[in-house]
Amino acid sequence: MNELGAALRAWRDRVDPATVGLVGGAARRVAGLRRGELAMLAGISVEYVARLEQGRAATPSSQVCSCLARALRLSTEEEAHLMRLAGFAAAPARIPTLVPRSLWCVVDQLGHTPLAVYDAAWRLLYANPLFTAVFGDPADADDRNAMIVQFESRNHRVRQTDAERAYFEQSLVADLRATSARYPHDPDVAALVSRLTGNERFRRLWAQREVAAHESAHKTAVHPHMGAVYLDANVLTTQDTDLRLVVLTPRAGTDAREKLDRLG
Repeated sequence: MNELGAALRAWRDRVDPATVGLVGGAARRVAGLRRGELAMLAGISVEYVARLEQGRAATPSSQVCSCLARALRLSTEEEAHLMRLAGFAAAPARIPTLVPRSLWCVVDQLGHTPLAVYDAAWRLLYANPLFTAVFGDPADADDRNAMIVQFESRNHRVRQTDAERAYFEQSLVADLRATSARYPHDPDVAALVSRLTGNERFRRLWAQREVAAHESAHKTAVHPHMGAVYLDANVLTTQDTDLRLVVLTPRAGTDAREKLDRLG
């Protein structure tokens, strides 16, 4: 089974038959769609679905990919991921790390707000002084990758509830899955995935093959002098360079703005 086949199987397994109008019938061994049902919904043969999932078929056409995406109820990000796996997008060799002047202009105007710029593999490229005042200054390369920090619990200033951690990690892994498809030949991305597979939580989420952009999260920083600082993180992704601008704003109903002003 190749990457395309594994993704199709995972997406098929998660579709509730009732949501696509398939009810009743014989007892099911699994909760998702049968191959024959996916074939019917996509308008292709069940034999072709089997060959795609087993990695024995030639690359499907863009029309077939679109039909599969509709049948599987894929999101926009997941359909784009499917198209990339099928070879309908050029694959750059390395992820971009150069911060363009236009982004620096935005960063320069937001000095009163904690913010950071990451690349598509969540490596920290820049953090403004207020960001490092809140979360600390990364000591080494491992501390500059948000994925490693999260799954290896490397930043003790960050506090998360179980629900916040579950959402944040699921969102990060889905984002990294999309990055791995956009940059399949980047050795740093491959090395990151290989390292993180040593973590049980990451392995479980990675096996789900979800694809999505990481867009937001709640953050609670525990500052050694200010105590808890409650923040909302919003992620803006640049169109051409695939960089992530993470802007942290005070959570409504808290004293975070006052504490940020004092730290600033």
